[in-house]
Amino acid sequence: MKIGKYSEQFNMVKASLDVIEEFLSKEELKRPKEKVIFDDTLYRFENVSFAYDKELVLKNINFELKPNTVTALVGSSGSGKSTIAKLMAGFWDPSKGSICYGGKKIPEIPFEQLTNEISYVAQDNFLFNTSIKENIKIGNPTASDDEVIEAAKAASCHDFIMELEDGYNTKVGDAGGSLSGGERQRITIARAMLKQSKVIILDEATAFADPENEYLIQSAINNLIKGKTLIVVAHRLSTITNADTILVMKDGEIVENGTHENLVKKDGVYASLWKNYVGGQDNEKEAM
Repeated sequence: MKIGKYSEQFNMVKASLDVIEEFLSKEELKRPKEKVIFDDTLYRFENVSFAYDKELVLKNINFELKPNTVTALVGSSGSGKSTIAKLMAGFWDPSKGSICYGGKKIPEIPFEQLTNEISYVAQDNFLFNTSIKENIKIGNPTASDDEVIEAAKAASCHDFIMELEDGYNTKVGDAGGSLSGGERQRITIARAMLKQSKVIILDEATAFADPENEYLIQSAINNLIKGKTLIVVAHRLSTITNADTILVMKDGEIVENGTHENLVKKDGVYASLWKNYVGGQDNEKEAM
């Protein structure tokens, strides 16, 4: 009777273990240990294709980004924009073609050196079950308390932290569960600010934020990018209208690129996305 009662749980555990074993059996990415010297260029994608388990999601991607600029990646869900962001961060190697950073192919760059150059902020970031201060200091473990507070103020999260019973010493709970999504996001942006990296990659950082938190996150992003290069995967198009370059993705390919004004005038894929976005915003206002 007891075995029968728990048989379903045994099957669930086995299914989870199978996924873990499959992940652990994958070949690790190989990187050198000796540091390389970068030139004054940034990212260059040359004929890059990428496949998840033989499913091609990027096809012959070519573009080059300049330092101290803002570049946005936009497109419908599944178009491949987040995959490009993860390739930039060095999470995977391309199936074909090459990706260069600072004049060096990413597989030629040591993991630690590349991660020191880049801050990657995903839409669903993980916080450890420790204090807010310790979570922010992950960006720079040697930072002083004053530096932590300065980063939190720039990320628009100092005020809500001070309203908590234990302030910066407040435990955030498992995976930051005691905080809202917008609050967690701003803490991860403070972490990125403290890191002082040259490149910031934001992978749909405002995707799940409510209007108030979106405004605060956007203010934090504006502080974050001063003197840095920003690459943003955009969910809400209103946040990237001032980008230097917008790369428009469709079915794993870059189909358009340019500024917001130029792309709207082209009346192509981006113009259609913009019309749908503006129409959706108007409908939300009417419903309110």
